[in-house]
Amino acid sequence: MIPLLLWILSPVFPWKNEAGVQEMMASILFILASITDGVDGYLARRRGQITTMGILLDPLADKIMVTAAFIALVAYNPAVVKVWIAVVIIGREFLISGLRSIAASEGFTIQASDLGKLKTVIQIVAVVSAILAHRWFQWDFWGFIVPVKWTAVTAIYFATAVSVISAIDYFIGFWKKIDHAAADRRKSFVMTRKGGRSISPVE
Repeated sequence: MIPLLLWILSPVFPWKNEAGVQEMMASILFILASITDGVDGYLARRRGQITTMGILLDPLADKIMVTAAFIALVAYNPAVVKVWIAVVIIGREFLISGLRSIAASEGFTIQASDLGKLKTVIQIVAVVSAILAHRWFQWDFWGFIVPVKWTAVTAIYFATAVSVISAIDYFIGFWKKIDHAAADRRKSFVMTRKGGRSISPVE
């Protein structure tokens, strides 16, 4: 779905001048991609069909989708999605991926926190509203006003703030586990030396 989303948001999209077609198609596609990203993980866990390939590809696809959407929105709706916002949000995704890779190499995992899950929901709202705000400032449904652009700007900045806070939360959790693992290795090394056998900490 990611290449299709980028095509719809690009200047070569054939129906970009039609009233709202480009924005609605891109929004619906991103929502569907987000739903399927959650559903496939839920089904895999419920049916006991979790695989190594799935563990690798699921978060990778999620991060590529978010990265592609924000990069496209910098060009598509720069009034709402600033370059520095995209850098912060995308940088956070790379940071967490790096921490998880290091954690995996050390033999432990970093579970998704509630902040991380909240971040995902807010990002979906932010991306969809930013796409819609490209054409509409607000919607008027029989006198009920939906402030599309205000919602987009608020969601974008909120998503940025939550991304930074959740990144700090992940890093603290990672540091505690890595520090504990290092302490265990030092303790094991000292006990081994006392036992009369000298080995390296790596062993």
